[in-house]
Amino acid sequence: MPPPAADHRDDPSHHAGLAADLRLMSRRRLFGWFAKAAGAAAAGLLVLPVLEACTTEASDAAGPDAAAGTDARTTAIDATTGAGTCAEIPEETAGPYPADGTNGVNALARSGIERRDITPSLAGTAVAAGVPLTITLTILDVTTCTPLVGYAVYLWHCDRDGNYSMYSSAAKSETYLRGVQVTDANGQVTFTSIFPACYAGRWPHIHYEVYSSLAQATTGTDAVAVSQLALPKAACDTVYGTTGYSQSVSNLGQITLATDNVFSDGATLEIPTVTGSVAAGYVATLSPAISA
Repeated sequence: MPPPAADHRDDPSHHAGLAADLRLMSRRRLFGWFAKAAGAAAAGLLVLPVLEACTTEASDAAGPDAAAGTDARTTAIDATTGAGTCAEIPEETAGPYPADGTNGVNALARSGIERRDITPSLAGTAVAAGVPLTITLTILDVTTCTPLVGYAVYLWHCDRDGNYSMYSSAAKSETYLRGVQVTDANGQVTFTSIFPACYAGRWPHIHYEVYSSLAQATTGTDAVAVSQLALPKAACDTVYGTTGYSQSVSNLGQITLATDNVFSDGATLEIPTVTGSVAAGYVATLSPAISA
């Protein structure tokens, strides 16, 4: 039996509260874009209106059934140099189960947490079961759109049953589906994982935090960016039709991006491109831009 629904909320109760988080995120996105636009105008730059949605209606114009993200960016291009800037990835709650030292346990302090394959527990023999999912993130400098090298990315998500390791009663003794990777010369990190469940009250998602270096990746208070990936519905529908994911079918049917308590204010920049199949496994890719 999976843990009770109360175990499955990404309720940022250890912060100022969900309502405050959502208001803050909306203001940041709106004011951030106006600031960039004003700066671009003053510098004589051309602003291309590939703008992240600021309202639910705009963000869901393509519909929550979109198969994959477009990796859209708001870009200001200097006609002479061709230099550009990217839209900053939205800041989201780490939720109540980050295991980054900010809410109880700390996976970042565990030996072996720096790893590509996050399906096994760090100690013991437990391995998270599910449809294979490879997650590749390219971390970019929001000012220049260039890759950030040597940054650390901590990534985590629930298992096939909706449990979070180190927290949920059915997986409290496990440490699977959590790991850290350092960005390479292309600003990329890659994790080998499984497709997460859709649990009651949340759209299917993956959490991640970005740190300026591996040495800084010891506690969530030092993260330079905290966000989430919103998995596209088409891939979710296919995966959830397979053995082990039956509970996710009904949960997904009761929520949309527009009603999710995190993504409802716009998820355009948070939907990765997902390719592959159940037989071959899936690959999710996204290029988040952050303030370095």
